[in-house]
This record gives sequence, structure tokens and C-alpha cells, in this order.
Amino acid sequence: MENSNQTNVKRFILLGLSNVPSLQVVFFILFLIMYIFTFCGNFLLIVMVILNGQLQTPMYFFLCNLSVIDICFSSTVVPKILMNTITQDKSISFYGCAAQLYFHLALGGTECLILAVMAYDRYIAICKPLQYNALMHRKLCMNLVIGCWTVSFLNSCILTFFTFRLPFCKSNLISHFFCEMPPLFHLSCQDTWLNEVAKYISVGLIVLGSFLLILLSYLCITLTILNIHSTRERKKAFSTCASHLMVVSLYYGTIMLMHLRPRSAYFPQQDRVVTILYTVVTPMLNPIIYSIRNKDVKGAIRKTMGFTIYC
Repeated sequence: MENSNQTNVKRFILLGLSNVPSLQVVFFILFLIMYIFTFCGNFLLIVMVILNGQLQTPMYFFLCNLSVIDICFSSTVVPKILMNTITQDKSISFYGCAAQLYFHLALGGTECLILAVMAYDRYIAICKPLQYNALMHRKLCMNLVIGCWTVSFLNSCILTFFTFRLPFCKSNLISHFFCEMPPLFHLSCQDTWLNEVAKYISVGLIVLGSFLLILLSYLCITLTILNIHSTRERKKAFSTCASHLMVVSLYYGTIMLMHLRPRSAYFPQQDRVVTILYTVVTPMLNPIIYSIRNKDVKGAIRKTMGFTIYC
């Protein structure tokens, strides 16, 4: 920005994936393919759950919500990244940046909470199988999902509001592929201590809170599985949790690395790689992980595809 004293920033400048023309094409194609896979994979999973009665269970209801989140989560950043990679204009408006941050935080938080709810569902299914239908009834499932979305979107509203009340007078160049809190804080000429505290409280309550609930659920699940005498039943019980554990490990590992560090540990290049993992790669892998390791989903796909071909 030409005038370093100006605080009324109207547009921010984002980074592209590369400044090398040949690499720009490679990255554009790679990210476009990943985005297409993300959209198609998650959309297919949603359709399979809707069309197949055998998948009309709480677990797949939560999985549908996860797929909706992944489609929207990826869509908040990938189209803009693709545009910035192949065009000269890498700017984003002030309100466009605020909207991107808002939905990115809201959807990321919702995914954390939904993953915790899915862990609770597995806990009830394995530790209290005879009470499963009574405990995980339709109304409870709906309330849990509505609660996850509501809490995350309200939390994101607060964080986004206070982030964009900061005066951005150091520069309008965001050292990132999209609008996120840490790089935005570094553009402010005002002390961002309160914003940092708010971020840590938010991440602590939503990310760490849901992660601890997942750990507690799986501790109970592990103890129950160890008490199963049949090796076959033990493997069956564990297999129902394996996909969820893979998704949790991949998602929480990257998001904690990004948001649960002191400001002094902020490294732009490293952070850009980390955020690509949980905003682009993870949403693409989620439907693949659940489909490959889930006999019901694979059976539903074969059944639906076979019916379509037959018709």
C-alpha cells in the first residue's frame, strides 16, 4: 500500500500459489482436480445416504453433514486460490475478505464439533448397543447438528467482527493464499493481544473441547473393545471407528498446529502448507476414507450404480 499511514483499507492483496508461469499452470490443474474430487466425492456420499434406506442411520446423518461442510469449507478458499494463481489481479475486497474469514472459521469449527458428535455416536453404538436406538433418536441427532452449526457460526461472527475492527496500516498484502486471522493480525499497527486471547479461548473451547470429548469417547470405546472375547467381534467393532479416527487425526493435527501456537512461532511459509492440508486435502480425503473402509457405503454405491445401469 502506498501510504503506510492509511488505516482505511478497501482491498487486500493475496498470494498466488506461484509466481513462475509454468508452475502456475501445474498448481492450477492440481488444485482444480482436488477441488473437483472434493465436490464430487462428498456429493456422491450425500446422494448415496439419501437414496439408500440402509444408510438412514444417525452415523450417516452426521456423515452427510460432514460432507456438506467439506464442500462448503473447500469452496470458501479454493476458487479464489485458483483465480489468484492464473490472473494478474490478486486482490480481494475488505468485505470479501471478512466474508471469507467468517465462513472459513464457521465451517472449520462446525467440522470440529460434528467430528466430536460422531465420536459420541460411536461410543453409544459400541458401549451401549442395546440402548442405541433409544438414545440416538432423530430429535437428539437434529438438535446436536443444529447446535454444532449455531455455536460455530456465532463464534465465527464474534472473531470476525473483532478482527476487522483492527486498523490495517502496515500493509494490505496478506502473506497467505486466503484471509485468515494470523496473517491479518500481522498487518495491524494496533496491539492484537486481545484478539489473540479471543482466538485462543475460541480454539480452546471448540477445537480442544471437542478433541477431548473425542479422546474420552475413544477411551471408553477401547476399554469396551478390549473386554470383547471374540476376536472377530473385536475387529468388527474397531473397524467401525477406524475411518473416523483417520479423519480426526488428519484434521485436528493440522488445525491445532495452525491455531494453538504463540504469535512468535508464526512462520508464513509453513502455515501456508498446513492450511492447504486442512482446507483442501482433508475435505477431499474424507469421502474416500469413509467409502474405502466402509462396506455399507461401498455396497450402496454398487447397488445404486447397478440399478442405474440396469435402468
